[in-house]
Amino acid sequence: MRPFLTLTLATLFASPALATEGVLDVVAPFEIKGADPSTSGNIMIKMELAETLVNADPDGRLTSGLATEWQVADDGLSWLFRLRPGVTFHDGTPLTAQAVADALAHARAKPGLLDTAPITAIAPEGEDLRITLSQPFAPLPAFLSEYRALIYAPAAYDAQGNATQVIGTGPYRLTRMQEPLRLEAERFDGYWGQPARIAQVTYQAVGRAETRALLAESGDADYVFNLDPASVARLSGVAGVEVLSVPVPRSLLVKVNAGHPALSDPQARRALSLAIDRQGLAQAILRYPTGADQLFPPSVADWHVEGLEPLAHDPEAARAILADLGWQPGPDGILTRDGERFALTLTTYPDRPELPLSAAVIQQMLAQIGVEVTIDSTNSSEIPVRHADGTLDLALLARNFALVPDPIGTILTDYAPGGDWGAMGWQNDAFTALIRDLAAGQGGQDQRDQAMAMLQADLPVIPVAWYQQTAAVSTGVSGAVIDPFERTIGLSQMDWVQP
Repeated sequence: MRPFLTLTLATLFASPALATEGVLDVVAPFEIKGADPSTSGNIMIKMELAETLVNADPDGRLTSGLATEWQVADDGLSWLFRLRPGVTFHDGTPLTAQAVADALAHARAKPGLLDTAPITAIAPEGEDLRITLSQPFAPLPAFLSEYRALIYAPAAYDAQGNATQVIGTGPYRLTRMQEPLRLEAERFDGYWGQPARIAQVTYQAVGRAETRALLAESGDADYVFNLDPASVARLSGVAGVEVLSVPVPRSLLVKVNAGHPALSDPQARRALSLAIDRQGLAQAILRYPTGADQLFPPSVADWHVEGLEPLAHDPEAARAILADLGWQPGPDGILTRDGERFALTLTTYPDRPELPLSAAVIQQMLAQIGVEVTIDSTNSSEIPVRHADGTLDLALLARNFALVPDPIGTILTDYAPGGDWGAMGWQNDAFTALIRDLAAGQGGQDQRDQAMAMLQADLPVIPVAWYQQTAAVSTGVSGAVIDPFERTIGLSQMDWVQP
């Protein structure tokens, strides 16, 4: 059966043969959208082609990267980053403070976390880098660990500041890129740190979860990222494959347009939340033991609030709330008010295979309280587009709160006020003030708890489940990992297992 399977998969990809002797093949669902970190930096950092000033360990603690240390001024208005000496870009040019300043300036000019930081200047100071702020901003080092803050060589950028080439400092150097599906890389012998153990690696974007699982099962891929629950169950019993799984700071959410006439009252959003059987969905679709009863899982200890009234499942209470808001069942059971049906479109995307399945389950749950839902499974980019033009009703998405080790950055962009992947049509001035104080280094656990209680009460997004990340790794490879912060797969530390 192996030759038929391999031929079929190679035909599907219309690309070179996937499995090549001595080459480690990585497969994931994420397409390569270009060289620029703002579009595909998450792939470039996982494939260790480029690096950031600051790294993070699996517990979220900040560690040195291209900067060996950093310190903040007493007034909190500037940070000095000492750059690692002796670092060379893949084109042979040295890492300088000016090159780093230029790369970060290009990053700030594009949408992302870094452009939300109160930065007024990024400039060399001798061989180091000085970042000046308009106000204190405690999470700045964490922001500099995000993939969109990757440091490329000056030659990587065009006159408009867009990266047209991937010229980084990582242990691997890009040799070929075929957008949107494939890249190839080789060990960079001039790397400043421990050299990679495997000489050649590839990355393949494969959208269908079933196909990714078949690649792991057939041996045509050595590391397969982001498996669907059915594939996890099957691959766990396959010889030659090890399934890895770790909890990650990522939440399955229903994003709600709080400006929609049917959803503007927080009680209406609470009714939708009460209709969702999180436990049942988590176990049946995601194969997780439990659903989410607040935004952050217990593993994000500073933002998970012990004692917060949990989100519950109570369809009867949901129906009663909607009746109090003037909604009455029509002839077909769908609620109506003032001649308008309670009909919504739920937008989601198939990049994560669990999302369309979960959307179908949520559709049925909301139908039980009289809410008609139409599912639109499309490109993930449609969610920010529809947010911007006001046409989004609901969206089911997986929100990564580990873009930086401190989730304050993501919270700041998502809810204070709302952003593409967070609140829509919702603003809470008290919440925004709390979050901005925390970002400035003022306040502590009490303020974080208050902020999370506000989100739980207003429900601009409805938490559904907390994620576990999974990967299938060939037993012929050692050193593979899953990083809860999704920065690394351990690529340069992987090695072939000797027979």
